[in-house]
Amino acid sequence: MSVLTPASEMILRHSNEFTERRVLFAGDWQDTLPAQFTATTVLAHTNQYHHWQLLKPILEDKVTFSFSADKKSVADCNTLIYFWPKNKQQAQFQLSNLLALFPVGSDIFIVGENRSGVRSAENKLWEMLELSKIDSARRCSLYYGRLDKKIKHDNAIWWGHYHVDTRIIKTLPGVFSRDGLDPGSQLLLSSFTEQVKGKVLDIACGTGVLACVLAHHSPQIKLTLSDVSAAALEASRATLAINNINAEVIASNLYSDIKGRFDLIMANPPFHDGLAISLHIAERLIRGAYDHLRIGGKLRIVANAFLPYPALLDAVFGSHQVLAQNSRFKVYQAELSHQCDLSSEHRQ
Repeated sequence: MSVLTPASEMILRHSNEFTERRVLFAGDWQDTLPAQFTATTVLAHTNQYHHWQLLKPILEDKVTFSFSADKKSVADCNTLIYFWPKNKQQAQFQLSNLLALFPVGSDIFIVGENRSGVRSAENKLWEMLELSKIDSARRCSLYYGRLDKKIKHDNAIWWGHYHVDTRIIKTLPGVFSRDGLDPGSQLLLSSFTEQVKGKVLDIACGTGVLACVLAHHSPQIKLTLSDVSAAALEASRATLAINNINAEVIASNLYSDIKGRFDLIMANPPFHDGLAISLHIAERLIRGAYDHLRIGGKLRIVANAFLPYPALLDAVFGSHQVLAQNSRFKVYQAELSHQCDLSSEHRQ
């Protein structure tokens, strides 16, 4: 079992309240609390593939992973424990979706770290639910409300889009670069001055913008897009479809579900894990690329200029190039060459 987050520990402070309830966990829980929880029924629904991977061996079919919950996800639960994410619009979408599936009279608990913005829950949700704070500790807050009316929800109204040249990029709440092409991705795309060939993997694909623009630039490539976010996968599929691009889109925790080797792996990797700054994701991406590139294959990533990736790229691949840079970002490329035979111990 994993170490519990402060938000989960706050829920456990009230565990006696839930023993006779039928509970659904949802939102941004980041530990195994649902597997340790005592209640008449315990189900979990997540938008994050790595959270699903963590609980699937324990809860089996009682945990579901999808962009939006359905009646099967909620089953006959009468209590929702929702972990507030850092993106407020994502929270509004998910709670609109979930509350529409719960019967009137259900009990709703919303918990989160204060820095995630959970203290805005009362104002953000007032049209759906009246909330009151019932606990506060360790920089976390817990809110309670009773669902007193039937909520209507329509996924369609939450979609957005923007344009990159002639391409339409479809977006959803909580997906990176939702409101327009971010500066890092823009710099990364500017580095593709040559034709790209072969198999290309777009990790942490977000809206699918990188793959979409690259496919227009190099139409012969064979694309695979992956992400841990179900919303990102949904947005990427929609972006590809509206631009008539064929590609494989899969849920994967970095390389967990990636098969085969590629001629190019590209990414604008996140450097936040939840609310904390973390280099762990990018480090795993770089180290794992070694085992998923063909000889002569390239890893190309964009990162904030202050992040210490050059030394890691050199440790894994032996060398790297800076293909583009500005005051904020750098585009790095490393190649898997015939001479690159660093030991696996050195790469890990």
